[in-house]
Amino acid sequence: MAASSVSTSPDILHDLTAAALKAGADAAEAVSAHRSALSVGVRNGALEDVEREESRDLGLRVFIGKRQATVSASDLSEATRTRLVERAVAMARLAPEDPYAGLAPQDRLACGPAPDLDVHDPSGRTAEQLERAAAEAEAAALAVPGVAKSEGGHASWSDSEWRLVTSHGFDGAYRGSGYALGVGVIAEKDGAMERGGESRTTRHLSDLPSAQTIGLEAGKRAVARTGPRKIASTTAPVIFENRVATQVLSPLLGAISGPAVARGVSFLKDRLGQRVLPEGVDLIDDPFRPRGLGSTPFDDEGVAVSRLALVEDGVLKTWLLNSSAAAQLGLASTGHASRGLAGPPGVSTHNLHLAPGDADLAGLMGQAGTGLLITSMFGPSLNSNTGDWSAGVSGFWFENGQIAYPVSEITVAGKLTDLYARMQRGSDLEFRGSFNAPSLLFDAVAIAGK
Repeated sequence: MAASSVSTSPDILHDLTAAALKAGADAAEAVSAHRSALSVGVRNGALEDVEREESRDLGLRVFIGKRQATVSASDLSEATRTRLVERAVAMARLAPEDPYAGLAPQDRLACGPAPDLDVHDPSGRTAEQLERAAAEAEAAALAVPGVAKSEGGHASWSDSEWRLVTSHGFDGAYRGSGYALGVGVIAEKDGAMERGGESRTTRHLSDLPSAQTIGLEAGKRAVARTGPRKIASTTAPVIFENRVATQVLSPLLGAISGPAVARGVSFLKDRLGQRVLPEGVDLIDDPFRPRGLGSTPFDDEGVAVSRLALVEDGVLKTWLLNSSAAAQLGLASTGHASRGLAGPPGVSTHNLHLAPGDADLAGLMGQAGTGLLITSMFGPSLNSNTGDWSAGVSGFWFENGQIAYPVSEITVAGKLTDLYARMQRGSDLEFRGSFNAPSLLFDAVAIAGK
């Protein structure tokens, strides 16, 4: 795998793995993470805080037989690296055996030149530019009629580098940037207050919406929520707005996570190759999306990644696997290993999206007639073995396909396998993050109100 230019000396990670082998490890992998970041917060047009980060960190994982240990440090000095190796090897000798521990199989490693993912924009932003953007977004939100006060505007910029070197020949690196802008405000009506906000994060500065656009959206969302009513408990159609729709799909990802399946704590553990979503529905993970927030040339074990349909035509096609979970299940890694500097890898997706349907949000409300449109969620609860799920929500009650009034202090609940089978997709898919979905309609959902 061809490495991009990184600020770590090319020899440090190779020296770490070589030193680990010399100290008695059978195999080793070293990672470096470098990050520069600047964030600015304003409130009522005045500068509130400025935070600058410059971090350079190392992580080392070593294997002695089927025993493993991981250590990390933020000091790159030779003395610290020596102690890091000594501690890692000593810990591994005392660790319990894990029959599935080991580096990723060599034939699964990414090789060849890295694809151009266009995830790094070197433009950067000064503190003055960030302050100005945050203040403009806040001013635009405060100008919306009905907005009473600000909770603050914030803007940030970051530049990060990640590199992985293993003792069995992998050396890969990539660099990414992030630009963020957001604002939160409070709207007031008849003495009652409601919060609202808007924020966006993009890889390239040119893709970030204007401060005016973000501020206006924040103000509108806050004002729309004022004067909420409580509704009686009922069963009715429920629509999850595209901004929160991924939260009702997230339990599906946990349920197809290889480690969860291997432990038997998944409500989908017996459903591989079976229909789990309606016919025609695809759930796609694409690590190669240009400028994607989850784009990557390889996973965190160095395994090759690929565009993959997790669910195709409603049928569950694969688990999410790192090397350990794959070995435990007798399968091959799917390139979904995810790790920090310390600890063995877990699993996560890259750029995930649910393919859209045909009807826009207004069309979904028209189909449903009367029901609940959810625009925010909190405190979800899940029984991972049964799929029983509930969440606190707020949003809007709609009648005859039209928004009637805002509602709050509501809980929705159901068995996810049943809800997923009845899911209807909207057409309003937006790529705002690393997991995106259109608005989703479910008929006959249990709603607990007053």
